Amino acid sequence: MTLRRPSLHVLVTAAVLGLAVALRILDPSPVARLRLSIFDSYLNLKPREADPAFPVRIVDIDEASLAAIGQWPWPRSELARIVERLADAGAKTVAIDLILSEPDRLSPEALARQAEHRAELAPIVAELAALPSNDTLLATAAARLPVVLGVAGDATARPAPRPPKARFATAGDDPALFVPSFAGAIEPLAALAAPAAGIGAVNWLPAADQIVRQVPLLATLSGTLYPTLSLEALRTGMGETTAFVRSSGGSGVLAFGQQTGVETVRVGATVLPTASDGQLWLNYARPDPRRYVSAHKILDGSFDPNDFAGRHVLIGASATGLLDLRATPLASSVPGVEIHAQAIEQMLSGAHLTRPALATGAEILFLLAAGALVAGLIRRLGPLAAALAGVAAIAAVALGSWLAFAESGYLFDPVYPSLSLLAVYLSGSLLSFIRTETDRARVKRAFGHYVAAPLVEELAADPTRLKLGGETREVTLLFADVRGFSRLSEGMDAETLIRFVNRLFTPLSEIILDHRGTIDKFMGDAVMAFWNAPVPDRDHAANACRAALAMQKAMDRLNREEAARCAAAATPHHPVRIGIGLNTGPCCVGNVGSPQRFDYSVLGDAVNVASRIEDATKIYGAPIIAGERTAREAVGFAFLEIETAARLRGKDRPERLFALVGDNTLAATPDFKALSARYAALRAALERRDTATAASEIAACRTLARTASPVSIDALLDTYEAALRS
Repeated sequence: MTLRRPSLHVLVTAAVLGLAVALRILDPSPVARLRLSIFDSYLNLKPREADPAFPVRIVDIDEASLAAIGQWPWPRSELARIVERLADAGAKTVAIDLILSEPDRLSPEALARQAEHRAELAPIVAELAALPSNDTLLATAAARLPVVLGVAGDATARPAPRPPKARFATAGDDPALFVPSFAGAIEPLAALAAPAAGIGAVNWLPAADQIVRQVPLLATLSGTLYPTLSLEALRTGMGETTAFVRSSGGSGVLAFGQQTGVETVRVGATVLPTASDGQLWLNYARPDPRRYVSAHKILDGSFDPNDFAGRHVLIGASATGLLDLRATPLASSVPGVEIHAQAIEQMLSGAHLTRPALATGAEILFLLAAGALVAGLIRRLGPLAAALAGVAAIAAVALGSWLAFAESGYLFDPVYPSLSLLAVYLSGSLLSFIRTETDRARVKRAFGHYVAAPLVEELAADPTRLKLGGETREVTLLFADVRGFSRLSEGMDAETLIRFVNRLFTPLSEIILDHRGTIDKFMGDAVMAFWNAPVPDRDHAANACRAALAMQKAMDRLNREEAARCAAAATPHHPVRIGIGLNTGPCCVGNVGSPQRFDYSVLGDAVNVASRIEDATKIYGAPIIAGERTAREAVGFAFLEIETAARLRGKDRPERLFALVGDNTLAATPDFKALSARYAALRAALERRDTATAASEIAACRTLARTASPVSIDALLDTYEAALRS
């Protein structure tokens, strides 16, 4: 058994698909950004519907608050007052999106230390030192309700942070293998951390374009697994102590022995689907000012306590100078605290976005299947059919991706597979174009010497009209042979003989090509041509007849020119005559030969008959003789019947033969009609063996032929006279 070598089309398609798959697996930044941009577009078209009750509220340290309270940082006693009033209002939990890692330098004891070196302030130093610190006030307030403080992962190695407040139960691989990792941590003061119900990491990892699309639920700080601020706010607000993390290898997770990452994080009955690195895709709602209450309203008591009863509360900053602004798919700039708030809202609502583990595999599978289909259609049906199929495939995957997002929150990328499909189409179309141009060049090379230039252009424009390998067609064949060639070539050396043949066949070839014929071959002193292939020609019989008449006319002109030249040189002139045989019939037309060397030619009995008809011109003396099919299909031409049942050399079946003496214009003249009538009378007399009448009709035909026929029939009439004498 032998294996077929794959075609260039298959190799190029495989290379394009292989490159597309490799890029998708490696997922460089441009590819990832392209995928994320379509997810952003989906989110803009259909953002999450926010709960009108807004279960999460933001106490906002905004510009108005800075104007009312003073520049930042405020004394932590102000934060304590805010926490106390939120506790009084019945807030479920309070998460402070600030890093309180150092003692408050505005605390009374700190002020006392600064004042103790100034004698005039000595009376108040003792009083300041006796007051509780601002951090103590905040810690006391934090004990009244669940409060979550922030810890920041840091790239600088530091001592291990204190253990998190949350407990973790894991199933499968250790989540620390997959979640964001930081060498160190900047943690809150021990005095504040002790009464806090939770401590959560405030870090997030924006994409390369600095847009926050995901928020981590877990992170490792100095090797210790921590929840993030939003997850910890959810846990403390629900009164749970433990977060359950399920990773690859856990019950119900199909990982096939691979470490594929985190699958879900569960707090109580709330299950949070995550990306493999433990991040939660954010299904943003539109920014809404109703989420926010200015911090100064809490401090001056002008807020509505009902806005906070039973709600999760976040304390954060939106003031521009505090540098806590982030970009999201829905807004170019939002306070970082809102991202935490939207994450908690999403957790509470269950309206998640997820990118299934099978998404990448499904996209690659679509890419390969659709790419192979388009490549195959280009090869078999052409670029247009492939384009229609490709557009349908792209439309289907785009619609499917949108429906998956809109109905189920699944994130499937339609853009990269579609662009890869476009790359397959463009490469295949380019190959098809190159192949077409190559075919055109090949057709021009193959037929340029044998077919008229307009026909070559037709074939080059549509090479499919040339059926390589052979097909059966009705064709009209022409054989032309030089009379007495051996005698004419006597005394000529090889170079003179070649010049003579070329001078003879150049005008004859041009006539054949000008009449839409195809030159099959030159055979010494003969030429063979055919019509209706490779380009269809409905008037092939008529065009062949016109070519034969023009060839005889050209020979007359050549003989006159040669006679004048010989007369001037005082050399003998030997006229050159040709006999032409025409026949129409079915033939197999195509490439004949071997893969290494072939000719475009015709095969069939009609070819042999045409050759024998050309031989018959020597017997009957008529310059142009046509078979019955040719005479019947060349409607209106001037034909004279020679023989009703001629026995051609080497053929058992008799043939009806006709002398062609002119075209349809001549056939309509009174002179030819008279000649045709007298010729018919001659044929009738010969059949009756009425020699006297036949001789009279021969003489009449000679007289009429001088004006009625451009093709001499004297030799034909001589044949009839010889028959009478015998």
